[in-house]
Amino acid sequence: MAIYLPGTAEDQELALEDLTPREIVAELDKYVVGQNAAKRAVAIALRNRMRRQKLPPDLADEIMPKNIIMIGPTGVGKTEIARRLAKLTNSPFLKVEASKFTEVGYVGRDVESIVRDLVEIAIDMVREEKLEEVEDKAELNAEERLLDLLLPPPAPAPASSSASASHQSPQGPQVIEGNTLSFPVTNGDSQQGSHGRTREKLRQQFREGKLDDRMVEIDVRERNTPSFEIISNQGVEEMDINLKDVLPNIFGQRTKKRKMKVSDAFEYLVQEEEGRLIDMDQVTRLAVDRVENSGIVFLDEIDKIAGREGGHGPDVSREGVQRDILPIVEGTTVNTRYGMVRTDFILFIAAGAFHVSKPSDLIPELQGRFPIRVELHSLTVEDFIRILTEPKSSLTKQSTALLETEGLKLEFTREALEEMAQFAFRVNETTENIGARRLHTIMERVLDEISFLAPDLIKAQPQSEGNVLQLAAATDFGATVPLPISERPAADGGTEKVVVIDPEYVRQMVASIVKDQDLSRYIL
Repeated sequence: MAIYLPGTAEDQELALEDLTPREIVAELDKYVVGQNAAKRAVAIALRNRMRRQKLPPDLADEIMPKNIIMIGPTGVGKTEIARRLAKLTNSPFLKVEASKFTEVGYVGRDVESIVRDLVEIAIDMVREEKLEEVEDKAELNAEERLLDLLLPPPAPAPASSSASASHQSPQGPQVIEGNTLSFPVTNGDSQQGSHGRTREKLRQQFREGKLDDRMVEIDVRERNTPSFEIISNQGVEEMDINLKDVLPNIFGQRTKKRKMKVSDAFEYLVQEEEGRLIDMDQVTRLAVDRVENSGIVFLDEIDKIAGREGGHGPDVSREGVQRDILPIVEGTTVNTRYGMVRTDFILFIAAGAFHVSKPSDLIPELQGRFPIRVELHSLTVEDFIRILTEPKSSLTKQSTALLETEGLKLEFTREALEEMAQFAFRVNETTENIGARRLHTIMERVLDEISFLAPDLIKAQPQSEGNVLQLAAATDFGATVPLPISERPAADGGTEKVVVIDPEYVRQMVASIVKDQDLSRYIL
């Protein structure tokens, strides 16, 4: 059971460095019900990352991350904890499926691509941070370039003509009119002043959006490059070559004239200026350092590669994949297009249902690299009720928001939620246990008629006395069960149509399928 302590469930975004383990658990409680043991293990692991970064370098190098393996049936929150963890932390985070990797020599991805993908994610993260830093300067530069296109600067006067003009014109005032001295103004000065005033007027109009539809012609880089094949016994991801950087140097960066609206041209110029202002070498260095010291990899479905070598059959490479993952987890150096990356301090969180296999089926060396084991328990009826009501984006809140876009207000009674939780638990017990995912099926089954008829219900008029609309028997709509819809005063002074889901309606929609075991295996 999740315990909310005062001041720990705030909606404001908090930096990871400011989050204590208790606050991390409270943040996860907003989205995942129960499973406190797994949340505590993850929170402690994240906090230890920050503690290590505050230690002297000689001691910090000796402290390795304590990798975690989460064991539990499907649909109890393993992947959701990792997904929400990715949004909490500012660290490079990668979720991969262990089952898609193959042993070296087989067709498929090799495990070193995990580190390469993590570095790419870190590059994007750091680049986005740098973009925010240079955004204002890039917009100013793009604005100046755009104004140059709208109002080209005047051509400078020839040096000879300006020199002769200076010799012919005496210094000082030229004309005396009454008590006013009239100073001579050269054509160049007046032209520059007029150009400056016009430029500022254009700047003001551009910022007000009055020039957005005007067409301008700018130079854009051609993106198409000749295609060719690389014949090699290595995969493309193994080749230490960045084709994006090599091809422009081979074929050159040709530009072409293109007409576009001012608003589109401004966006293009901003992107071009941002690319000029960002030092990609610095971005690469920061990204690699962030991966090495604070990277997190969530290795899902690890139970699918559990199993000892059988010597034949489709699972012949299971143990081979474990042997390939082992050096990545225990610490090695991976060659990427951005340089060598150490994996010694990357945190690995593995998860698996282990329905068929068990953790002891993993090779002993890999078991030893996951010292922290956390068991996630199957969901109870009470857990299903909390899942329907407590999370920040629960199923009931999602369904209500979707139908409100049609103008139909949806409400669930407490008894209806309990009935849905009972059905979900019962089907999980009698068929396959898929955890909280069963609630998605039950919810969709309950709301099937309402979602289908929602636009027609809004247009319908009362067909009986009172404010209850009995549309169940209306053959025009094709409803198969009664849909009692009431009208009540709305907050804005008008009326709103409300559908109240009660336990009787839930039973009418679901009970017949649940009773038929054979049918429930295919529908629920």
